[in-house]
Amino acid sequence: MTTETLKVQGMSCAHCVQAVEGSVGELKGVSDVTVHLEKGTVDVAYDRDVTSHEDIVEAIDDQGYDVEQ
Repeated sequence: MTTETLKVQGMSCAHCVQAVEGSVGELKGVSDVTVHLEKGTVDVAYDRDVTSHEDIVEAIDDQGYDVEQ
């Protein structure tokens, strides 16, 4: 299991939290996702054999938020 903390720009409300946690949480291999709105970060625990960092970034990007690389 891999755990990453991603810096995400543009999140500002409960809807943002719901959108990001929902889209990332639906990815196969993701076991936990937590948005920290005040810090602008997202913690993700996932299985690298099932999903990738790029898949997670794409899921967040698809919701309209920018992940700092």
